[in-house]
Amino acid sequence: MTATPKTSASPKRRFALWQGAAALSTLALVPLATGAMAAVDSKTTGEISRFMDVFLEVKSNYVEPVDDSTLIEGAINGMLASLDPHSGYLDASGYSTLRTQTDGEYGGLGLSVTMEDGVVKVIAPTADTPASRAGIKAGDYITHINKELIFGLTLDEAVEQMRGRPGTKIDITVVREGQDKPMELSLTREIIDLKPVKWEVKDDVGVLTISSFSADATRDLKAAMLSVEKSLGHKPRGWVLDLRSNPGGLLDEAVGVSDVFLERGEIVSQRGRRKGDIERYFAEPGDLAKGAPVIVLIDAGSASASEIVAGALQDQHRAVVMGERSFGKGSVQTVLPLTDTTALRLTTARYFTPSGRSVQEGGIDPDIRVPQLSDPDYASRPKFRESDLRRHLVNEKKVDNSLIEKDEKPDPRFTATAADLKAKGIEDFQLHYALETIGRIGATAPRMAQAKPVAKPARRN
Repeated sequence: MTATPKTSASPKRRFALWQGAAALSTLALVPLATGAMAAVDSKTTGEISRFMDVFLEVKSNYVEPVDDSTLIEGAINGMLASLDPHSGYLDASGYSTLRTQTDGEYGGLGLSVTMEDGVVKVIAPTADTPASRAGIKAGDYITHINKELIFGLTLDEAVEQMRGRPGTKIDITVVREGQDKPMELSLTREIIDLKPVKWEVKDDVGVLTISSFSADATRDLKAAMLSVEKSLGHKPRGWVLDLRSNPGGLLDEAVGVSDVFLERGEIVSQRGRRKGDIERYFAEPGDLAKGAPVIVLIDAGSASASEIVAGALQDQHRAVVMGERSFGKGSVQTVLPLTDTTALRLTTARYFTPSGRSVQEGGIDPDIRVPQLSDPDYASRPKFRESDLRRHLVNEKKVDNSLIEKDEKPDPRFTATAADLKAKGIEDFQLHYALETIGRIGATAPRMAQAKPVAKPARRN
């Protein structure tokens, strides 16, 4: 996630940003700590001396001359790569990309990606972008760009090749597990203007789709809710908050979006390395939905800031969470500027839902698991989550979701095929089921009053 300072004097910028490099993770911008050198002891000095020995040997004896900056940058990348999937070095291009994504507009395909065994793997495509319209899905592998193999490139290098001037063509090769042949796709780059919120009215219900938690997501959500009410001429029967395939965004915006539906209580806490390093965020009075029923839709592509919102509304008993188990990214990254153009992205904390749950690895389990039956290859396509990433942080309380994922017992509510649903005009089964549920709640029950806030959890360190 990414965050903006609460005041101009704030020493930190908290981020709840995208995971991956095309879409980053929970982040915070802070000044480089000068006190860090205090941690350097005699053992550290010896290790630095060993590093310098290797550096000088390479400098002197490698088959071709190598400049200092190339060696140092390679060493930095290797050091950070040994930690976890979300820590990394941001060169000038990567740092610029981060800032651009925070602003919510860039030129490219609309993909959130990560690196797995030297291959670019899709976390989620952004809705209504060239990538989503071409049919790229979570878990796909991108192996070639413009017919050239990209195996061995860094993630930033691969992302840089996918970006480009709007209107230009790009050919990519996509490999999907379960399909015999790679898919050859030709796409046209566009300005990816991440308007974070879209709205529509279906069956007297306001449907609010948040595609990312970029700047102004909370403001745009409030405006969308007003637009729904104006369109109807009255308040809707309820609300569907669609966070599917939303890879995250600014922490401040995740807190703000949660607060839109809450009257009181904790939204999220983040806890660092030291016992006293805890920061909590609370809701302020004023539920804009006035207690109307809320359903939150999530799936395996809902990550980071999306999980903060789903977890907060679920723990506060303000919404029913529906869909699939979320991605499971519960770590916080801090961006430490090194120069005006470079920085470190370093994992510095974990975040917890109001009841004290860490979503790291386990994600958010929906209250009602609803498969996306309208997707023809839903059942056969592998699910890709944080726990599949190498060197991912381990949850302190190990959660085993294997039984949930492998439950073969058919649910009598969810036996229709994609063809059956298409014949009935149902293109999005999860949304359809959410709307039906809102209809049942709205017809048979009074408006949902927010439950008493959950007790503050004991600190887990």
